[in-house]
Amino acid sequence: MTITPAIEARGLFKVFGRHPRSAVERLRAGARRDEVADSGTAAVIDASFSVNPGEIFVIMGLSGSGKSTVIRMLNGLHDTTAGEVTIGGDSITDVSPSRLRALRRDRVSMVFQHFALLPHRSVAANVAYPLELRGVGKDKRHAKAEEILELVGLGGWGDKLPDELSGGMKQRVGIARALAADTDILLMDEAFSALDPLIRREMQEQLLELQRTLKKTIVFITHDLNEAMFLGDRIAVMRDGRIVQIGTPEDILTDPANDYVEQFVQDVDRARVLTAANVMERPRPVVTDSGGPRTALRLMRDAYMSAAYVVDRDRHLLGVVSDRDAVKLVRRGERSLLSAIRPAPPTVSEDEVLMNLFVPAVESPLPVGVTDSDGRLVGVIPRVTLLAALQPGTGATGEITIPIQPMPTTEIDELLAGFPESASDEGAH
Repeated sequence: MTITPAIEARGLFKVFGRHPRSAVERLRAGARRDEVADSGTAAVIDASFSVNPGEIFVIMGLSGSGKSTVIRMLNGLHDTTAGEVTIGGDSITDVSPSRLRALRRDRVSMVFQHFALLPHRSVAANVAYPLELRGVGKDKRHAKAEEILELVGLGGWGDKLPDELSGGMKQRVGIARALAADTDILLMDEAFSALDPLIRREMQEQLLELQRTLKKTIVFITHDLNEAMFLGDRIAVMRDGRIVQIGTPEDILTDPANDYVEQFVQDVDRARVLTAANVMERPRPVVTDSGGPRTALRLMRDAYMSAAYVVDRDRHLLGVVSDRDAVKLVRRGERSLLSAIRPAPPTVSEDEVLMNLFVPAVESPLPVGVTDSDGRLVGVIPRVTLLAALQPGTGATGEITIPIQPMPTTEIDELLAGFPESASDEGAH
C-alpha cells in the first residue's frame, strides 16, 4: 500500500525578475544561476522532494540558498514559476485564492522566526486567533487556547501581553497558535534562530517532545546544521537554489554527497547525531547460559578478553562471566556457569545518541552493551570505537578492549588440558 506524501514538491522553480519563464528554460537547459541573472534572480532551481506524514523534514542551507523561498512556496505565499506543490495529494499550484486560503486555514500552519504575534492581544487571544478566523465561539476557543498553552509550558500566562514575555516564551506562543489551528502540517521558518543558544536548545527539545505526542508533519527551515541534525528525520541540504542532498542525519554525516556537504559536516557535533546502532560492533565473546566454563574460557582466550557476555537461547542479556571466575569453576569440576554469572554493566538502546554513552563507557569494565527493544544483545561499543566515531572522516574500527587484562593464554591452556571435557560444556556463539 502506497502512502500519499503529506507534502510533495515536483521540479520547483522560483525566479524573481523580468523574464522568469525564460530563465527557467535556460536553467533547464543547463545554465548556471549567475548565467540567467539578466532574466531574473533564480531563488529555487528544480527542487523535488516529498515529506511523509508525521515526519520532521528539515531544509538546511546558508543565506541565499533558497530554503525560505521553498517553504513559502509550500503554502502558497510565493507562487511557483514552474513545477507543482501538492498537499495530501491535492495540488495547490494555480488554485483560486479562496481555495488557497482554505488550504492554509485547515491544513497548514506556520511558525515564523520573529514570532509575528499581535501585540495588543493577550497571549491566549493570540493562540486562539486561528480558531477565531474559523468562527469558533469565544468560550470554546479560549478553552482550547488554555489547553494548548499548558501543552507548551505556558499555563497561567494567557492573560499577559506579548511584550511581557521573553523571546523563548514568545516563540512558544507562536508554536501554540500553530497547534491551536489543529492542522496536520506545520511549517517552521527559522523558528528558533532569533533565540539565545540555551533557550534555542530548550525549544528544540520541547519541539521533539511535542512531536512524540502530536505526530505532526513538520517542515523546518534552518541555517544551522547541528539544529538540522538534532531535529530532522531527514534533511535536504540546499546550495545556490538547488537541493544537493537529501538523507537522514546519519546519511548526511557519514556519506556526504559532495565536497560542499562534506565541508559542512566537519564541525557537526557528531555525538548528538550518531547513535549506538551506527557504531556498534558484533558482541564477542558470547556464551549461552547453558554453556559450561570450559567453553567460556576458550572463547575468552581466543578473543583475548577477560570476560564474556552471557545470554539465553534468545540472546537476552543475562550478565557477564569473568575468566577468573570460570577458572574457579573448572578447578571445582563444575559444569554450569550459572553460579558465576554477574550482573551486566548498564546497557544502552540502539537509538541512543553517542553523547549519552560517555558515562556508561567510563563506568563499565566491559564495552558498552547495546540491546534491542526486546532486551536482546545486538552489539557492543568499546571505548576506542566510541572515541574514533567522534573524529570526522574516521570509522569505528577499533578492536574491543577491556581495562582488566585477560589471564595468560598459557595458564588457560594448561588448565583446560588438565581437566577432561564434559559433553554438556557447550553453548558458544
